[in-house]
Amino acid sequence: MKNNRRRSFVKQLLAGVTGATLLPSYTANASTPKDVPSRVNYTDDSETFWEQIKQQFIFAEGLYYFNNASLGPSPISVQEATNSFRATLDGFPSKYMWGDWSDEKETVRQKVADVFSVSNEEIAITHNTTEGMNLIARSFDLQPGDEIILGDHEHHSGTVPWKVWQESKGVKLVRPVLPILPETVEDIVAVYRNAITPKTKVISMCHMVNTNGMILPVKEISKMAHENGILVAVDGAQSSGMFTIDLHDLGCDFYTASAHKWLFSPKGISVFYAKKESQHYLKPLVVAYGYDDPSIRRLENYNTRNLPEYLGLGAAIDFHTKIGKEKIAQRSYELKHYFRNKLKDNPSFRFKTPGHDDLSCAIQTVEIIDKNVQDVKKQLSETYGIDTRPMSTFELNGVRISFAIFITKRDVDYLVKALEEIAG
Repeated sequence: MKNNRRRSFVKQLLAGVTGATLLPSYTANASTPKDVPSRVNYTDDSETFWEQIKQQFIFAEGLYYFNNASLGPSPISVQEATNSFRATLDGFPSKYMWGDWSDEKETVRQKVADVFSVSNEEIAITHNTTEGMNLIARSFDLQPGDEIILGDHEHHSGTVPWKVWQESKGVKLVRPVLPILPETVEDIVAVYRNAITPKTKVISMCHMVNTNGMILPVKEISKMAHENGILVAVDGAQSSGMFTIDLHDLGCDFYTASAHKWLFSPKGISVFYAKKESQHYLKPLVVAYGYDDPSIRRLENYNTRNLPEYLGLGAAIDFHTKIGKEKIAQRSYELKHYFRNKLKDNPSFRFKTPGHDDLSCAIQTVEIIDKNVQDVKKQLSETYGIDTRPMSTFELNGVRISFAIFITKRDVDYLVKALEEIAG
């Protein structure tokens, strides 16, 4: 009966039923806060602990969500905190929009700074990675003939801002080809090294590419770039929250990351980092009263904004911190290895993500030999209720699978069984 409900739900989804129609069924079938364990032993690292973490999230009945790299859910505690802030704001709008939450906003900034091991004076809270990349790309007064390096796996949100704000002025965008399955970090560093010329001004790069989850060596590339007087901007949408990140150690100048993926924040909230020494390059996208603030806060000065989501980010950071960023990183790699070990000896599958832990983590793209990825995606959805992202570019022909912390080993077993059945 449960499988029948799952198939019915997914068929509705694929038939193009609108979100407004689906939302009531999501709510009616979902777990409720009373299902959440009242006491969780956060010193535990057993599978039971991660089963309890899974219960902190509400999903549609029958849905196995392996698509966190597209958009993450917020746990119940973050939803409740955000809704509480929203109710408070609506109870006295002018009081809380302009002033009464000033200290609370700074507390959120400090929490974010602590997660990334930087100063609170290096963190702005923006809306998404796309905004961050636009902010960076628009800030520079580059000249015709200057060059910006953008690897071929960059997300559209990481390339379009440079095309619009700089290439249109005659700045050259250099697009080196990255290896799909590098064997070492140096294989990737060499690509960027060979692309640098005396005209290179900026290297703009992902920390983790969204196509196959490959980790790019930001630290090594930043060191090389700075030795050549080149600035480094990083799209961290797919890495922030998945594993431990020390932005000072990485050495990049700018780092922008939507918090609504692996940090599970409310939607439309982003972390923007600018190294203190590099902040003078940046100009705000939106100007209002206070535009001349010398601090990084000038980059988030929108006058009126969605403060419940801003403060909800603080609740998301609390959730992340309570589990522990090192523990989350360990779990991310644990699920990766558990999955890969299940399929590594099966000739029906080909991994399209590098295996070394320096080069990948909780995003894995896998191809079923002789199966079109769109058909695989459809079968996973319709028959098994498993949501993944099909990847056809770069001849990947594989489903991209996200192993977020709400995924259990039982979920992975179910996924593997589904993949094996589809492979025949």
